[in-house]
Amino acid sequence: MAAQNFIVPSIKEAPSAGGSKIELYSPKFFLACTVGGVLACGPTHSLVTPLDLVKCRSQVRPDIYKGVLDGWRTIFKAEGLRGIFTGFGPTAIGYSLQGAGKYGLYEVFKYRYGILVGDENAHKYRSLVYVTASASAEFFADVLLCPWEALKVKMQTSVPPFARTTREGFAKVMKTDGLAGFYRGLGPLWARQVPYTMVKFASFETTVELIYSTLLSKPKSEYNKFQQLGVSFSGGYIAGVFCAIVSHPADVMVSKLNNLPKSEAGHKQAGVMDIAKELGFKGVWRGLGTRIVMIGTLTALQWLVYDTFKVYVGLPTSGSTDEEKK
Repeated sequence: MAAQNFIVPSIKEAPSAGGSKIELYSPKFFLACTVGGVLACGPTHSLVTPLDLVKCRSQVRPDIYKGVLDGWRTIFKAEGLRGIFTGFGPTAIGYSLQGAGKYGLYEVFKYRYGILVGDENAHKYRSLVYVTASASAEFFADVLLCPWEALKVKMQTSVPPFARTTREGFAKVMKTDGLAGFYRGLGPLWARQVPYTMVKFASFETTVELIYSTLLSKPKSEYNKFQQLGVSFSGGYIAGVFCAIVSHPADVMVSKLNNLPKSEAGHKQAGVMDIAKELGFKGVWRGLGTRIVMIGTLTALQWLVYDTFKVYVGLPTSGSTDEEKK
């Protein structure tokens, strides 16, 4: 099989996508991918806030609820419908910013790294390109996400909630901990999100390629956009399952770390190693089942939304380029 245009050597040589006025690998292309990332991550993460709320509280206090439904019933009884959506504001803001960095910068880094190693090597070692580009993108995306993730976790893991609104919570953290309070969990966040994103993009790209090359009988270009979006959704869900497993221990650490009270004078603030010892091996896997459902659904929806937007603006769907079959 001969690969065609895995990485376009230069922007001038890049063809436009179909009838699109957006030239591949042009500034408009990267901007479109950035906007698509905002639409893919912000609304989807916000949508699963109720599930995330129960998951985060269960990670910090394992006996608080008997399950997801029991958690929702308990929260609704005590706090009403608004309580079930605790953390919605910082989730929407944080993951919109993260989505912009994650998807937009991924396409930038993938293109630049492809040029750096050359088209032939970029195709031959494409999995390495996917992993390196996604890790680079997520590193910067997490700097944007971290303050809002810290606030979200504080709100969600406190009973009653640390704050009722995003503005109230932001002001409280600034008053008690200052700016540093928003970045206390940056290290664990990188430990969670960078491997997560590496698996998310590499496994998605590989899964989509395998679906077209082994499960389907025709090249990608011979399927209509609706069928291609179905492949994007399927590849996204499979990628999401792997993501949840790889990143779960760090996710538990982030929840626990941001739930810690401010240290008193003369007492050292508990760190990552202290929390890891407290949780133990079993503790860091607490809530994995719920997170697999949440992340699998999230990842599938994100790739579906992202690719739907790309199709809307006239760009091709993500994943494997067409290959000539022998």
